Amino acid sequence: MTGKVVVVRAGALTSVQDEGRTGHAHLGVPRSGALDAPAMRLANRLVGNAGGAAVLETTLSGCALRPDRPVTIVVGGAPCAVTVDGRPAPWGAPVRVPGGAVLDAGPAERGVRSYIAVAGGIAVDPVLDSRSTDLLSGLGPAPLTEGDLLPLGTAPGGPVALPVAAPWPAPPAELVLPARPGPRADWFTAAALRTLFTAGYTVSAQSNRIGLRTEGPSLERELAGELPSEGMLLGAVQVPPDGRPVVFLHDHPTTGGYPVIAVVPEEALAAAAQAVPGTPVRFVVA
Repeated sequence: MTGKVVVVRAGALTSVQDEGRTGHAHLGVPRSGALDAPAMRLANRLVGNAGGAAVLETTLSGCALRPDRPVTIVVGGAPCAVTVDGRPAPWGAPVRVPGGAVLDAGPAERGVRSYIAVAGGIAVDPVLDSRSTDLLSGLGPAPLTEGDLLPLGTAPGGPVALPVAAPWPAPPAELVLPARPGPRADWFTAAALRTLFTAGYTVSAQSNRIGLRTEGPSLERELAGELPSEGMLLGAVQVPPDGRPVVFLHDHPTTGGYPVIAVVPEEALAAAAQAVPGTPVRFVVA
């Protein structure tokens, strides 16, 4: 049985995300998709969906939804208070929400992004084989606003096999990012490379879905020229003119002209999605 949910409270930034749009970088289309993909997959598993079904990704302040019929919902990712019509409900576990009731996922108590999976998935129309919101190009559904109606897919049948305790990772107290030398590492001094892998940085409040920005020592360049735009990939550590590294996340541009000093493997980026501003950041040699 399909249905829909009404957005009662949209929060600071809530978007629809799935596994993203792969294979379109040559067209200038970013990948997008859930920044904390393991949290998305686990939330989906707990309601019986396929791991890549579309979910809602909230940012810091959560959101509230009212389904038009009974549904099963899991709120995971960043821990937060969950209520149904004002009554406490579990975080990180399936919750049966009656039709007309309001499920509220409150502000993140730790971390940044919570994930709300609804049995059947969020069934907005796909664009280039993905339902993800892309904040850079504007593809996919717009970020949620109050009153939006979101269609749901058909809920999976049969019971959901649940682990005794779902293994939700804690948001990082320190963000440790393994990194390999990038294609333009030779544009930086030897001292800059030592600084990258030995100095302490912190997560900047200017971080977003495009990139994790850092605060800390500047990285000195060996070459003063400018690059023509070249291809960029997920996890690229680009160094803009202020010298402070930026780690590209899922909505990053597909080309860029600032030199890439290093690359962080994709599997290490989920923790970056949950690193609050001020979190210590340490780059280590992969």
